[in-house]
Amino acid sequence: MSLVYAGALSHAPGITGRAHLCENTARRDEFLAALDRQRQDIEDSGAEALIVVAAEHFANFFMNNMPAYCIGIGDTYEGPIEDPEWLRIERTKIPGAPDLATRLTREIMQTVDVAYAEEWKFDHGIMVPLNFLTPKYDLPIIPVNINCQGPPLTPLHRAWVFGEALRRACDSVPEKLALVATGGVSHWPATPDSGKINETWDRQFLGQLTRLEKDKLLSYSDEETYAQAGQGGFEIRTYIAAAVAAGGQGHLQFYTAELPIFAVGVTVMKFDIDTAA
Repeated sequence: MSLVYAGALSHAPGITGRAHLCENTARRDEFLAALDRQRQDIEDSGAEALIVVAAEHFANFFMNNMPAYCIGIGDTYEGPIEDPEWLRIERTKIPGAPDLATRLTREIMQTVDVAYAEEWKFDHGIMVPLNFLTPKYDLPIIPVNINCQGPPLTPLHRAWVFGEALRRACDSVPEKLALVATGGVSHWPATPDSGKINETWDRQFLGQLTRLEKDKLLSYSDEETYAQAGQGGFEIRTYIAAAVAAGGQGHLQFYTAELPIFAVGVTVMKFDIDTAA
């Protein structure tokens, strides 16, 4: 078994860009502590590389070329692509794992058609998680994008299949791998509803995710998700893929809707890894 850690976390830009403006400092600090525990768990797992399954925000892919999935196989990456002062993350180089990523891509291609890229500029969807999980940027990163942005979106049942393929690929290599999904549950970025959070919807979805309830997780229509969780809710695809790759029970380590300045229900999760998967 080569998958040694699997989890999920939020990536909203306000988590770094507006943390200093947060009035509810107690809940903010609880969230930051949960992120630090996640960092420690990844470190303790002995992972040699970190796969980040994210939703790209039109920084690299647009409607003229929108892959359902893309895997980064580059030597290095750079981020953030946004203004570092706005995101409050200094622009830097991030190491890749080209040989490992290529081997994973070849295996995934046996059942799922994926694009791949040697060049990739990371936006907040990857940089915010890395800021907390590998703050020295010394762990090789394999970025993975699922199209959660430009309709037609990657179907949920295909995100499930991608998770299965990702796990099979991880099991095919000798390296120890950590995997995190990053996205949001309900949020309405760059709209007049920014800051709105549907806690009821979030907790329903996250509960189903912890139990890996396939029928319920795949029953969400894009129309329902948009109405109840905003366009940011489409990022549940990354969470589903990671949960499926792990194959075990999920544990919601932190969730709150009490930090609207982050404009998302902030989440930290860990998944048990099913060794029989």
